[in-house]
Amino acid sequence: MMFNWLKRYMPRSLYGRAALILVLPVVTLQLVVSVVFIQRHFEGVTRQLSREAARSVNLVLRAEPDRRGMLADALNIRLTPVAPDEWPAADARRWFDFTGIVVMRTLKARVEELDHLVLPDDSVVLIYATPSDELLLVTLDRGRVSASNPHQLLVNMVFFGALMTIIAFLYLRNQLRPITRLAEAAEAFGRGRTESYTPSGATEVRAAGHAFLDMRARIERQIEQRTMMLSGVSHDLRTPITRMRLGLSLLDEEDREPLERDVEDMQRLVDAFLDFARDDAEADPAEPVDPVALIGTLVADAQRAGMDVTMLEPDHDGDAGKIALRPAAIRRALDNLVGNAVRYGTRCQVSVQLTGKALRIRVEDDGPGIPDSERERALRPFVRLDPARNQDKGSGVGLGLAIAADIARAHGGLLRLGTSDRLGGLQADIVIAR
Repeated sequence: MMFNWLKRYMPRSLYGRAALILVLPVVTLQLVVSVVFIQRHFEGVTRQLSREAARSVNLVLRAEPDRRGMLADALNIRLTPVAPDEWPAADARRWFDFTGIVVMRTLKARVEELDHLVLPDDSVVLIYATPSDELLLVTLDRGRVSASNPHQLLVNMVFFGALMTIIAFLYLRNQLRPITRLAEAAEAFGRGRTESYTPSGATEVRAAGHAFLDMRARIERQIEQRTMMLSGVSHDLRTPITRMRLGLSLLDEEDREPLERDVEDMQRLVDAFLDFARDDAEADPAEPVDPVALIGTLVADAQRAGMDVTMLEPDHDGDAGKIALRPAAIRRALDNLVGNAVRYGTRCQVSVQLTGKALRIRVEDDGPGIPDSERERALRPFVRLDPARNQDKGSGVGLGLAIAADIARAHGGLLRLGTSDRLGGLQADIVIAR
């Protein structure tokens, strides 16, 4: 519970979290080694070298003036007289020269005649001293006071750390790829597609893959058995219904008409149930389809059937084109939505919005609509909302919205119900991610 605030900053993907698990220990190790080793080792070496250089400088500065030159040459120290106007005003070093801090602190503590110290670069050390009221510039090689090339350790650490991280990440990616393939196969099966999948990877991943294949096989067998059963039910029910129609044809017209209406309702209920249970539309393969042309054809067919249906101008952001859909399924879903709209209202409007991320198909009517509290229940099979829908306009079996919702989910989308701003009735949106 104490670390819940970290969740918002954590990567969402498996690759991102695996990379974080790899990189974080490597970076932490490099920082610890840099602080401990460089601070203790290089600082200790620099302090020791600076002490030895301070002894040599003291030996030269304390010598007799006529012997300083010979002693400086022997100790590889250069002495140069300096004019007062060339004398620096303060010590100087580059801001990133961290070993220079130790050099300056050690030399100033051990060279009594030292007045100012300048570290212009990595090659020389400039000591401005005043022995016996003289103004002298003592020049030393930088290698005599600090460890040479201290950055090489950092370069090696960064280079080999990055190299090992890349190698480890490549290996880890190969281990994570079977999990990604399993997730893709499961997602595709959830959307009604069966993709080829072979378990691979570590033992645990293979076990999960085999479990998924067994589950998929059981579900496919169950669907196949249900389809065969429903085919038999369809044949068994339609035969007695046909006999009932033949028997009713022998009755008087006054007695026959009510019974024939009951038989027609029974036939419609059976057909609707079989269509919903078989999921015939979802069995069609997805193919690239122009949604604007598909919906335009559907609206034109509805208009020829005498329905008051109009299609608004398509809305797109320049990414209009084809999208992978099951044409028969989408047409069936829209037929249900448009049929409900003209059944419970007087007119219907259909619009299409296509962006780079999603496709939205909207069906609006001027009917009574569905209350907010009933919209979730309206998407369930065989639910008829008598108080919200005018049953005098037609009789349904409560499957239109449920079938449209199932088809939207099969495409990886959803069906949303709302209130139409244009017509005031029901607004049904099929939203499908591209």
